[in-house]
Amino acid sequence: MTEHITTVAGVAVDTRHWIGGERVASAATFTDVSPIDGGTLGEISRGTATEAAAAVAAAKAAFPGWAATPRAERARILHAVADGVEKRIEDLAIVETHDNGALLRSHRRGVMPRVAHNFRFFADWLLKLEHEDFETRGHTNHVSWDPAGPSVLITPWNAPLMLATWKIAPALAAGNTVILKPAEWTPLTASLLADIAAEAGLPAGVLNVVQGLGSEIGDALTSHPDVRRISFTGSVPTARRISESAAARLTPLSLELGGKSPLLVFADADLDLAVDLAVEQYDNAGQVCLAATRFLVEETVAEEFTRRFVEKANGLTQGDPRDEATDIGPNIHPRQLEKIDGFVRRALAAGARAVIGGHRGDGQYYAPTLITDVAQDSEIVQEEVFGPVLTLQTFTTEDEAVRLANDTRFGLAATLATGDPARAERVTARLVAGTVWVNCFFVRDLQAPFGGSRHSGVGREGGTWSFDFYCDVKNTVTAPKGWKSHG
Repeated sequence: MTEHITTVAGVAVDTRHWIGGERVASAATFTDVSPIDGGTLGEISRGTATEAAAAVAAAKAAFPGWAATPRAERARILHAVADGVEKRIEDLAIVETHDNGALLRSHRRGVMPRVAHNFRFFADWLLKLEHEDFETRGHTNHVSWDPAGPSVLITPWNAPLMLATWKIAPALAAGNTVILKPAEWTPLTASLLADIAAEAGLPAGVLNVVQGLGSEIGDALTSHPDVRRISFTGSVPTARRISESAAARLTPLSLELGGKSPLLVFADADLDLAVDLAVEQYDNAGQVCLAATRFLVEETVAEEFTRRFVEKANGLTQGDPRDEATDIGPNIHPRQLEKIDGFVRRALAAGARAVIGGHRGDGQYYAPTLITDVAQDSEIVQEEVFGPVLTLQTFTTEDEAVRLANDTRFGLAATLATGDPARAERVTARLVAGTVWVNCFFVRDLQAPFGGSRHSGVGREGGTWSFDFYCDVKNTVTAPKGWKSHG
């Protein structure tokens, strides 16, 4: 490793910040470690209030020019960024797998292509973004979306680049400039994206990437007086802290805060389909905010559902995420592993039973776990574990299923397995969730609204909802009279 450049499986990554179109080093660094084997991936520039201020200043300086750039040109540049991502899918996939431990095959075939799609979608949506003019007593109303200004985006570690570009793409398309603060456990692909964006012709200062440790740099970003939007994905405690910073300046916020989502399985469901949906919740070693971690199964089919689930789950392969045959990789960090194990140990000590798993594996791996005999008010049912740990409870009536499903402080998503369309309509209408999947899971169209209810978040993003957030939406009312002749 040469100074400021680290090499990950043959891919060179700059470990400095990207501010105002230039690489900027900090005096201090922090160590980035791979969850695969605990090896050091690089020493990353550790930003402070100094780098935060520099990034916001660069974004502020670049904002007038980018905001004034015609829509078609902004869209062209975003498509060029997507082209750059597609050219480097293999590099991005390899680096991300080493950095966060998710499956290499998933990064290659799904995640990184989706990163490119994020840019293309919002570039195209920008060009068709319009609201039909309407009249009020002969006056014309015209709705427009004005770029808001520098936007701070704080992103998580479980799908670092994909989740970052869910925010970056619409913010840039809207005409805003961006200061991205990636998660400290997974900073590397954000640095690669900065290179890709620069090569695509994104003007200096329009995208800035600052790395650092939690509030050490986050507070300086979220409380800065020149920041006009803040979007955060992560934990409820961190969201509260960000909200306090933003409240002092009334900075608009978008928050996506995870969940404790249910999978409701009715006796009339296709049980093979229901089991497939259930096992899918181990995706990314359980580190998916949308995961349906609480199985609510109708009592008459619970035994058969459990038997089939155990059989299928026991067929999963846990191991090195770079191996094509692997289904479940490691968890992200020793602290997260300890948190997961703590949840399980406390549940078992309180009388719960592990049908499968319930223990650590070697290194950063936690065995896929299903826990039964749990009370509705127990910690393991109420709190987000964010690991390969699922619970199973039974119900006897539709009303009881809905009551149990809604009985947490979260409301991000819900999944429903039933063979009865009328029941699906009744139940989904009563579920508290930002997204409900019926007989499917994780189908996500960027034109649809995305966000959570209750403690799962504030606001919606996707399609026009993203532009509503990243813009100052303006209505211009014009009278039919008062014009002077301009012959």
